[in-house]
Amino acid sequence: MANWQDPRTTGVNAASVSVPRATRDVGLRSYMLSVYNYMASGVLLTGIVALLLAMTGVAQAIFIDGGLLRWVALFAPLVYLMVSGRNFQRMSVGSAQVFYWTFAALMGVSMSVLPLLYTGVSIAQTFFATAAAYAGLSLYGYTTKRDLGPIGTFLHMAVWGLLIVMLLNIGIGFFTGHMSRGADIVISVVGVLLFAGLTAADTQKVKSMYFYAEGSEMVAKSTIMGALTLYLDFVNMFQFLLSLMGNRR
Repeated sequence: MANWQDPRTTGVNAASVSVPRATRDVGLRSYMLSVYNYMASGVLLTGIVALLLAMTGVAQAIFIDGGLLRWVALFAPLVYLMVSGRNFQRMSVGSAQVFYWTFAALMGVSMSVLPLLYTGVSIAQTFFATAAAYAGLSLYGYTTKRDLGPIGTFLHMAVWGLLIVMLLNIGIGFFTGHMSRGADIVISVVGVLLFAGLTAADTQKVKSMYFYAEGSEMVAKSTIMGALTLYLDFVNMFQFLLSLMGNRR
């Protein structure tokens, strides 16, 4: 595997070529800290929304008694991301922030079903296990000199394949009246591995984004986009890991 070419050595942004290396490193650290703060705040918002809906009985009404409403709640974040996310590059920073927080809230609605399916202890254990693994993988992606771009491209393509398999499995379960536990296990294992790899690859990609945006107004939007990317890796890895090791009620 080829070594990763640090953009600091290539001068990809003409506006920042003359910036001293130490200054750029400080800027990078500040940028990555902002990305992680956004990402963690998004996860927190998702958790708060999910917990409130579960505690107030709204999740019960949506996912147990809501009929087709449950499918709307489950797929709303994906539809919102695919439809509204296409215009991200044309959004202002304020609009991008609204997009991010709205998506995190919709994910909270979608994930409010989890406390109905799994015990609180297993959710907490899985969350901390995911956080520990995520921290290690993200640190590797940030520090490695290997180029993870080709791996990230392959993994992103594989995620779409996994999504198709998941939809087929849901469709089979809908028409047959029962879901295949064996298929669920395989999907969960593959999902955990995919998003574990993406965590490292996407961290390196988000790091590179800073040097392309450095010295321009794109830094703020790159921060939000980077946070959304890492947020998706964390949330998806958590859900697949919970499906694999969580204790059902």
